[in-house]
Amino acid sequence: MKKKIIVATASLSLLLGGVPGFTNGNGALANSLEDKINNVQEQRSENKSAQDKASSEIAEIQKDQDKLDAEIKNLDQKVADTSSKIDSKNKEIKKTKEEIDKLKEEIEVLVKRIAERDKLLKDRVKAMYENGGSVQYIEVVLGSQDFGDFLDRVFALNEIAEQDKKLLEAHKRDKKELEEVKKEVESTLDSLKEQMKELESLKAELDAAVKRKNALLGELKHEEAQMHKHIDKLENEEDLLAKQQAAFEAEKKRQEEEARKRAAEAAAAEAAARSNNNSSSSSNTSSNSSSGGGGGSTVSTPAVTGGMFMKPASGAFTSGMGQRWGSFHAGVDIARGGTVPIVAAASGTVIKSYYSSSYGNVVFIAHYLNGQAYTTVYAHMRERHIGTGASVQKGQQIGIMGSTGQSTGQHLHFEVHQPSWNSAKSNAINPRQFF
Repeated sequence: MKKKIIVATASLSLLLGGVPGFTNGNGALANSLEDKINNVQEQRSENKSAQDKASSEIAEIQKDQDKLDAEIKNLDQKVADTSSKIDSKNKEIKKTKEEIDKLKEEIEVLVKRIAERDKLLKDRVKAMYENGGSVQYIEVVLGSQDFGDFLDRVFALNEIAEQDKKLLEAHKRDKKELEEVKKEVESTLDSLKEQMKELESLKAELDAAVKRKNALLGELKHEEAQMHKHIDKLENEEDLLAKQQAAFEAEKKRQEEEARKRAAEAAAAEAAARSNNNSSSSSNTSSNSSSGGGGGSTVSTPAVTGGMFMKPASGAFTSGMGQRWGSFHAGVDIARGGTVPIVAAASGTVIKSYYSSSYGNVVFIAHYLNGQAYTTVYAHMRERHIGTGASVQKGQQIGIMGSTGQSTGQHLHFEVHQPSWNSAKSNAINPRQFF
């Protein structure tokens, strides 16, 4: 099988390498977007010819690979579902812990209140002991100056007795409530333990799925570089090239529309200025303008920076562009743990957003910047938040970093092509120059 892969790869390299549209010669590419659209059309025609010649050589390889691709896709879905469940379970655990903390605060209040009342009751008992016990009604009678004084003393005695009774009843209620809250804490703690067990079980499922996927990837280890080179089966390249052409045309229309709007706004501003100049010098007019601020971004979303392209994700660069594992790595890898948002490196139109057997969840975006066309690629995402044909702004979230497709660890594989992507990656340029 390895021999057949080498033969197929060599054939594709010769076929695609010899096509003028797939080389990156100096001055060969026109600067106008119209010429670049025509260039993509030529690539589509040449790609069809390459497909016909190479398909017979890779047919047998693809049969074996299709089975592994299907299982990897299922595992990716299982990993995504399990990760979602783990996130949900972590939220439940967090909520339960907050409930426990709240109950503990209630316990502290009750314990403090009971302790203060205990001291008060002890002081009352001590006073009664020192005075020879509770006051007798006969003492009240003998000590009274007159009948009015007698009534006052009886009333005061009843008041004291009533206060002592209320004090004892409140004390009993607080102690009962304390026991109930403690039982509730114990019950909630038991619930927390069950949730933690479920979380561990989910993590075990996730680890098993990742382990199985890595085992499958081990069977395709020697093909990984080729998968990155050929990004998907040849029959899907035609669809990608067609969408790329449509995206460039849509991006051209979008920019033309923006230019018309800017021109109209400039004309309106100029007309307003002329109108103001024609006003009486004794009258003054003023206008106020405001610009709306965007909402706060997710904590780990990278801030929008200047320049043509911004870094599309937070994290460390773990692999650069160049030779890797005996083949050409056409982009850079950015890695970071946790839930990491992926954003558009520049404004543009989404060429294609789909699941690829090699790149997993991947998004291609067409850009037209400073009179030049570019294509960016975002691969191995856990989730895609943008669809084919959508317009995106620089810094807009398009997905979440993951490890789908031919990947053994969470990271973003990011590519920049000028002007357009092709299967030979002959137009790839180093993204690091922009950051």
